[in-house]
Amino acid sequence: MIVGALRCYIYSSTLSYRSTRTTAAVYLSKLLARRHRIKMAKVNAGAALLSLCLLLACSAGGTQAAYVDVEGTVRTEVEKAIKSNPGIGAALVRLVFHDCWVNGCDGSVLLDKTTSGGNTEKKAINNIGLDGFNLIDTIKYKLGNSVSCADIVVFAARDAARYLSGGKITYSVPSGRKDGIVSSAAAADAILPQSTFEFQQLVDNFAKKNFTQEELVILSGAHSIGVSHLSSFQDRLNDSTATPIDDNYKQALVADVEAQKKSQNTPDPIEKNNIRDMSSSFQTTAGYDPTGVNTAAKGALDNSYYHANLQNRVLFKSDWVMRTDSKAGDDMAEYMNNATKWNNDFAAAMVKLSKLPAEGSTRYEIRKNCRVTNQNYYY
Repeated sequence: MIVGALRCYIYSSTLSYRSTRTTAAVYLSKLLARRHRIKMAKVNAGAALLSLCLLLACSAGGTQAAYVDVEGTVRTEVEKAIKSNPGIGAALVRLVFHDCWVNGCDGSVLLDKTTSGGNTEKKAINNIGLDGFNLIDTIKYKLGNSVSCADIVVFAARDAARYLSGGKITYSVPSGRKDGIVSSAAAADAILPQSTFEFQQLVDNFAKKNFTQEELVILSGAHSIGVSHLSSFQDRLNDSTATPIDDNYKQALVADVEAQKKSQNTPDPIEKNNIRDMSSSFQTTAGYDPTGVNTAAKGALDNSYYHANLQNRVLFKSDWVMRTDSKAGDDMAEYMNNATKWNNDFAAAMVKLSKLPAEGSTRYEIRKNCRVTNQNYYY
């Protein structure tokens, strides 16, 4: 009986042991399977992250970081350049107009050569003295293929306007422009408004781009900054071609031009667009009335242009002729007396200018080098 009970106990214990062992094996199997799933999930997540990084690197040309602060980089480089060379700011504001007005905002003004050959826009007579190309190159080098040259031109002009106005002219512009492959000096000379235009010619020129007469007056205010070659205003000084110009200003200008020919060693010297930026002795000789103008703000983008124009002390015929139209004259008087309104309206006009759509090219690209199309780019 004792033996039977012992056998029963041993059999029962054996079953219990087998059951426990089976349960443990099942548990261990589940544990190993769970660890395997976790391991595979980590591997898959790592692979996905690696793929994303590779994708972002490839989309940026293979050499750029996943995130590039495009506008921050442009702003930093523009401000640094203006501090080093104050004239570069005005050059950038002029550059965006001369780019966008011809083929839309496509960076065509930057090209040194195209696949079709011929003179590019840089060689146009209307583009004499155009500048800022080296700075655009510098910015492009820092940003690589993450941004088009056309976008850089637009952003640089925006940041120059903000800086030169002391932060009073600010605006936002979208990105996403592409670079064109067509650039023609003949087209630029045919499309850009000339400094010798009559008033109606200016109005018609702006109307072709869907800009109003008032926007013509507004954008002309950019002549408060920058310089001009003698060849662009020579007609104002010659007795046979001169349009009405204040005689005191004319005589002061003639004398200064002769002096600049010697100091600049060229028969086609540059003069400052704005009499505000001339020396105090020049202003006195020219009979300039600085009332309402901050004459200490040399090179500032502001409404001082209207003060000078309404005194008939401006370089270009195309500026003076706006006085011959009563509505344009009224607009100039309004902007002369209301600097804030001009700041705001100029910002709005620059946004409109910066949105002119690209046209004229058979295809568009993001250039590797702003001076040549990708087809002309040599590694």
